[in-house]
Amino acid sequence: MKESDNSRRSRRGSGAITVRDVARLAGVAPITVSRVLNTPAQVSPDVRQKVLEVIQKTGYVPNRMAGGLASSRSRLVAAVVPSTVMSVFMPTIEALNETLFDAGYQLMLGQSDYSAEREEALLEAIVGRRPDGIFLTGILRPSQGRTRLLASGIPVVETWDLTPTPIDMLVGFSHADIGAEVARFLIGKGRRKLALIRAADERAERRAIAFAEVVRRAGLGEVATVNVGASRSLRSGREALGRLLEQAPDADAIFCSSDLLALGVATEARVRGINVPDDLALVGFGDVSFAADMAPALSTVRINGAEMGRLAARCLIDRAEGREVSPSVFDLGFSIVERETS
Repeated sequence: MKESDNSRRSRRGSGAITVRDVARLAGVAPITVSRVLNTPAQVSPDVRQKVLEVIQKTGYVPNRMAGGLASSRSRLVAAVVPSTVMSVFMPTIEALNETLFDAGYQLMLGQSDYSAEREEALLEAIVGRRPDGIFLTGILRPSQGRTRLLASGIPVVETWDLTPTPIDMLVGFSHADIGAEVARFLIGKGRRKLALIRAADERAERRAIAFAEVVRRAGLGEVATVNVGASRSLRSGREALGRLLEQAPDADAIFCSSDLLALGVATEARVRGINVPDDLALVGFGDVSFAADMAPALSTVRINGAEMGRLAARCLIDRAEGREVSPSVFDLGFSIVERETS
């Protein structure tokens, strides 16, 4: 199909093919092009094919912002996640993206790097673009960002946590329950010198507090703890074990705030000639893909991240399309996966 002179002039003048250009080249009305893109079942197969051929030949991309202004729908969902590198959050994000895509929505991803300031900046930018929904990793504490979200009226789903006061909808689990259950698990294995290696984030802190409380109530004293700060690498796990052994050389069990830290601990233990699990039991968090393939295989806490992503997506889609979501809070729970390190 050859472009008309008018179409070429339009492209030179505006810099982009428009819906009117597509309609003219296909010999249909602009509203027909819109229907092909948004409600194709309303258009006959022959006309739909003709319009799609023009779209393919011209490279036309619809202006979703303009369509959103007309219909109050952007068909865009924004997500804020702490990290995407070697991330426990990836199954959630992949399931979220797949479920949204199948329903005709696109996912926009922002990475906060566990920084409250960066998260605030991301939320301000996201709200200004008025997506159909917002996905948050974790719960948002009182802040300007939370106030902004409440005022926006945009459907919000918080995940990877639990709170009695969500902004809107919530799909998650209790970090305090995890910390307490891991402590009981290790004590039940006969461990008496329990320790923690954790990163500096709020969810890891709540697991650590609950873990230490169960240990104290069992009469086993204080829990030796190493905080690796913002670092969540294998190296930081190796270095943390060295620091921990300086303050608690008799530690016989460690709960790590991530599987990657646990991998670092296991690696350093092997270098130092410490036998896992005979001398030192080890439990991670997340059950990421490498946990079962470690030698020895890592005991860890499993979260159903994929189901969390699917359910969060369905909540946002329902709300964006005017359907009620009830209940609006879902506790997916967790499980301790016992492998060779414990």
